[in-house]
Amino acid sequence: MNKHILTLNAGSATIKFAVFACGDKPDCLTSGLVEGITDRLRLTVDNQTIEVPQPERNAQADHRAALEMILVYLQANHRKNLDIVAVGHRIVHGGINFDKPALLDDETIKELTKLAPFAPLHQMHNLAGVAASQTAFPDALQYGCFDTAFHRASPHLNHVFALPRSFYDEGVRRYGFHGLSYEHIRQELGEKCAGKRVVIAHLGNGASLCALMDGQPVDTTMGFSPLDGLPMGTRCGRIDPGVLLYMMQQQKMTSDDIQHLLYHESGLKGLSGISGDMRALLASDQPAAKLAVDYFTHHTRREIAAMAASLSGLDMLIFTGGIGENAWQVSEDICKKLQWLGVDLDEETNRKGAERISSQNSKVEVLVIPANEELTIARAAKKFV
Repeated sequence: MNKHILTLNAGSATIKFAVFACGDKPDCLTSGLVEGITDRLRLTVDNQTIEVPQPERNAQADHRAALEMILVYLQANHRKNLDIVAVGHRIVHGGINFDKPALLDDETIKELTKLAPFAPLHQMHNLAGVAASQTAFPDALQYGCFDTAFHRASPHLNHVFALPRSFYDEGVRRYGFHGLSYEHIRQELGEKCAGKRVVIAHLGNGASLCALMDGQPVDTTMGFSPLDGLPMGTRCGRIDPGVLLYMMQQQKMTSDDIQHLLYHESGLKGLSGISGDMRALLASDQPAAKLAVDYFTHHTRREIAAMAASLSGLDMLIFTGGIGENAWQVSEDICKKLQWLGVDLDEETNRKGAERISSQNSKVEVLVIPANEELTIARAAKKFV
């Protein structure tokens, strides 16, 4: 029987999974995701919706229930044909100490648990996936790949805040996130990165940008936590710290109140009052939905310009993530107002879902490349298997 790798990618609103055959170039056998977390779970496998009973042991549609649904599906449909020798996990925050993939033993998990306050929407869900897969596959190696690791190679200037040095020494610094997605795009581009100034726009329920110079990270929009930078599905993005002081001092909100507001009730959901899902907003005729979409595209466009400033120009713009790959209205609105930067959009190819969506006359090449963090995680298994 061939040996296999299972990857688990627990995001803020979905959990993706994939099964790969081991080899120099991991071959994906099946993949899917669970959506509807906090609502009603929906399992999609190989682009087909699968009817799986809601987990009885957990009536709430949360991350643990979603993980259980994935494991039940795999055991029911593939267990006889699978020999899972390793399970690779996306871990959002690696802190100071984890700058490359690592085996997840008790000590490592204990250290990663301490980072939960830095990424409360993700970290414990990531680690819940580790616990669930340890139970389901007790003989398999468990290893983690860290979203923050990719950005460790960026200039020191982009790691610091304008705070006393003691805070930096304690770990209060700009980490950056979505590193596994950026690593995948860099691998897909390969030699096309050579000598090029590239901005990658990872746009989904979580959203950020990353600037690459000659394939190396230079700047990114997220900082200390996954709250920073672009507006997101339910997260605020960049915000004046004075607003937080006002909430505490004048509104008498507790830190827990503020955390819940910023992570769960803000962003597209907060602005629109309708939904944090871009698909629902684009389908709505409500003025508040349009406001939320316009806010998202405006701030994304502004941050692309900021990334271009860090690169002293722009040669290539990449869209990825659920919104970046599928919402042509969003990429169209962003690109049409970046003509001054050399972007010339081909509206027809963009609306058809082509890979290259810039015109032949565009000074900036604009591409749409599907996100595949799972492949990046699977490739890291070579170190351990």
